[in-house]
Amino acid sequence: MTTIEANIQTVRGRIAAACRRSGRSPESVQLLAVSKTFGVEAVRQAFGVGQCAFGESYLQEAVPKIRLLQGLPVQWHCIGPIQSNKTRLVAEHFDWAHTLDRFKIAQRLSEQRPAHLPPLQVCIQLNIDGAATKSGVTPSEALQLARQVAGLPGLRLRGIMGIPDPAIDFVAACALFTGIREVFESLKQAGLELDTLSMGMSADLEAAIECGSTLVRVGSAIFGARA
Repeated sequence: MTTIEANIQTVRGRIAAACRRSGRSPESVQLLAVSKTFGVEAVRQAFGVGQCAFGESYLQEAVPKIRLLQGLPVQWHCIGPIQSNKTRLVAEHFDWAHTLDRFKIAQRLSEQRPAHLPPLQVCIQLNIDGAATKSGVTPSEALQLARQVAGLPGLRLRGIMGIPDPAIDFVAACALFTGIREVFESLKQAGLELDTLSMGMSADLEAAIECGSTLVRVGSAIFGARA
């Protein structure tokens, strides 16, 4: 077994343990392996132990990788910022996009989604910290954008994604993740059919799962430190 394969088994064990502590089924949390900056062989090794969902941020790197691995039955998730001039690449090559924060980008993705592909699965990115340097809508803006996105034919709105600032401890992390979950629940109460709460990474996935995450995005704990 390769290091990557062993790391995935370790991360799956962490997910299962976190689920047990919070009274959840391990099957309720999906592992997204963040393969950005790592090559096709790393993806193949992860796939070798059943990992089928991969996250990429840099389109100039991701698209050639996706093309090289097009015979592999995996899901590709765009987890980086989406610029107006890059929407076609996302619409044509990815299965998911996690970082919607503008209706203009959503419109372009919908219009450019090829007719032979199923709708692009999308999440709205939430800026729970309110930091001016971070992408994402504020909690007060989330419902309006969610309703607009839900009406686009080329997209299927699945939920909310959040990347809070690193917290000093488990309790502080839970406070941030709880804020994201509350927005997610408020959108569901408003009538939107959502099932995906994308939050938690290598360092804080336990806190995210405790607070209801259904998808954790793990890179360094699987593939190692990035150059």
